[in-house]
Amino acid sequence: LIICLFISGFSNTVFAKTFAAPSWKAGTARANITPEEHMWMAGYAFRNKPSEGKLTDLWAKALVLEDAKGQRAVMISVDLVAIRKVISEPVRNRIEQEYGLKRSQILINASHTHTGPETQSAPHIFTLEKKELDKIDRYAKKLEDQLVKLVGDAIRNLQPANLSSENGVSRFQVNRRNNNENTLATQTELKGPNDFAVPVIKVTDAKGKIMAIAFGYACHNTVLGTYEWSGDYAGFAQIELEKRYPGATALFFQGAGADLNPLPRRTVALAIQYGETLAASVERVLKEEMKPLSPELSLSYSEIDLKFEKASPTKEELKGIMSDTSKTPDYLKANAKVLLSKLENGEKLMTSYPYPLQVWKLGEQPIITMGGEVLVGYSNALKKLFGQHIFVFGYSNDVMAYIPTSVAWKE
Repeated sequence: LIICLFISGFSNTVFAKTFAAPSWKAGTARANITPEEHMWMAGYAFRNKPSEGKLTDLWAKALVLEDAKGQRAVMISVDLVAIRKVISEPVRNRIEQEYGLKRSQILINASHTHTGPETQSAPHIFTLEKKELDKIDRYAKKLEDQLVKLVGDAIRNLQPANLSSENGVSRFQVNRRNNNENTLATQTELKGPNDFAVPVIKVTDAKGKIMAIAFGYACHNTVLGTYEWSGDYAGFAQIELEKRYPGATALFFQGAGADLNPLPRRTVALAIQYGETLAASVERVLKEEMKPLSPELSLSYSEIDLKFEKASPTKEELKGIMSDTSKTPDYLKANAKVLLSKLENGEKLMTSYPYPLQVWKLGEQPIITMGGEVLVGYSNALKKLFGQHIFVFGYSNDVMAYIPTSVAWKE
């Protein structure tokens, strides 16, 4: 899919074009998605109680783009650990029904902050009390409505605009698989792989004022592990950019950062530092020459049927997991209980997964988005094939599992 799309029209030679008069239309909108009650947080299995406060608000933001032919695309960013199928599926269905945008035209990306709310009440947190599960369900339903409305608001805000893009660089990510966090202070060099790129899309209005900044980075949002809501370093980066560019909407898109951590970490000061570092990297790109993008959208989406390597567990295997007292964590036992109940009710377990893959071109800027927690090796491999200028986002449209490279899988 990726190769065919790039062959059918990709060319570096058009980067020299300039588009002085507004050639696109763009509209933005935002919704505060900070929970209104203390509830269970997502991202860390060690947590044993609901949230206790707020460090920063959490946001969902949308950027709708319309090309010269009237074709539209929407980029949605959310300050959540994941956008799972149970939410992304109904949201995308409703967006299609209400605004006529198909799957290929919709990109939903989660920042992967580990200080946001849980959005799925079962099966992996099946052991929570009903009142806590009810909070999650209430939040998820409200979130669904907010995301759908967000797109409509952005469409109503469409106005003439110009787009440009470029990659910046930032280096606070550390490969967490190949470096020991506990001995980081004594290491004389860090091992990779890494992807230090900071993809940036600048959207300016008819007067040349910046109205939107879509940017990304490949790195876990795990500086913080407290019981306070926050967007982590990505949240602070968006706050900082919106301070520097009043009236602009800053949207963060997580890259292929499944094996990359911000290190050192665990303090608010470090989260602010990394956020300001990333914002400075984006601002440097905004102030330098960026390549203008011609007003043409090329959009595709497919779900690849990925087969599981191993057969689905039997009843006996699931019972063994549930009774294991030595090494199996409680959340896996809860999962096993749910799967066992399905088998006992005559249901069949999944043997493959519909994995989402999306390839866009905004003018001359290619964007590849992948579902799940994608390891950085995918980004590096794609850039070897298609060039360092491409943008690669993970955590998009459906975050269901880690997506390892063959090297990581063997290890």
